[in-house]
Amino acid sequence: MIWSIADVARMSGVTSRTLRHYDEIGLLPPAGIGSNGHRYYEEAGLLRLQQILLMRELGVGLREIRAVLDSQVDQVAVLREHHQRLLAERNRLETLAHTVGRTIAELEEGKDDNDMTKINRPENLFEGFEHSEHSEHEAEARERWPEHWEQSRQAVATMTAEDTDRWQREATAQMIRMAEFMVAGTPVADPAVQAEIDAHYRGVCRFWTPNAAAYKGLGRTYADDPRFRANFDKIADGLAAYQCDAMAVYAEARLS
Repeated sequence: MIWSIADVARMSGVTSRTLRHYDEIGLLPPAGIGSNGHRYYEEAGLLRLQQILLMRELGVGLREIRAVLDSQVDQVAVLREHHQRLLAERNRLETLAHTVGRTIAELEEGKDDNDMTKINRPENLFEGFEHSEHSEHEAEARERWPEHWEQSRQAVATMTAEDTDRWQREATAQMIRMAEFMVAGTPVADPAVQAEIDAHYRGVCRFWTPNAAAYKGLGRTYADDPRFRANFDKIADGLAAYQCDAMAVYAEARLS
């Protein structure tokens, strides 16, 4: 079957003007153009438009959308990735709805008691909100290292909640082991420390694969960026610098 641009606009809610713009920038070319100059679309075009709209919902820019679609050949894999991200967003919104509902209930209870400030657990007011610091850091990584960011994003999209929880526990356990080496005065070049760094490197490679320079740079980010340094140093003061030095030794020995 084929559908006119008016049909597609009606079904999708996307204006004809937007569809023409997508054609002009090579994002969504029509299957053909009639003698009347109208664009016509086949099923493949409708599926591509669905993917475009999904990625727009997820905040991806048009140029990036085109690059992703042109590089992907497995439509089911692409849709599965979108599906997982949408499910994660649905869960986040459900948590937010629960948070707001709980706040309403507590305020109404306080109103009955003539106490409008009655909140049982103030920390519950913020359950489900994305932390702005994390969002800012993600935007920065996306701007500075677009290829690595995309590789990491795709890896994260395949992780379940259980996978994420397990990864976070493993990362914390690694930091604690490194802190124990540091407190014991173990040199960063010690084989036991380097074995731990090798495990760290393999963990990073689950998301993106750094070369020697990139892995050293990641270590410097841990030590120099206040956001990362705080995560390490809350385990033990000086851990971020110790981790950075150990990663530099590993990069020289194993990645150069």
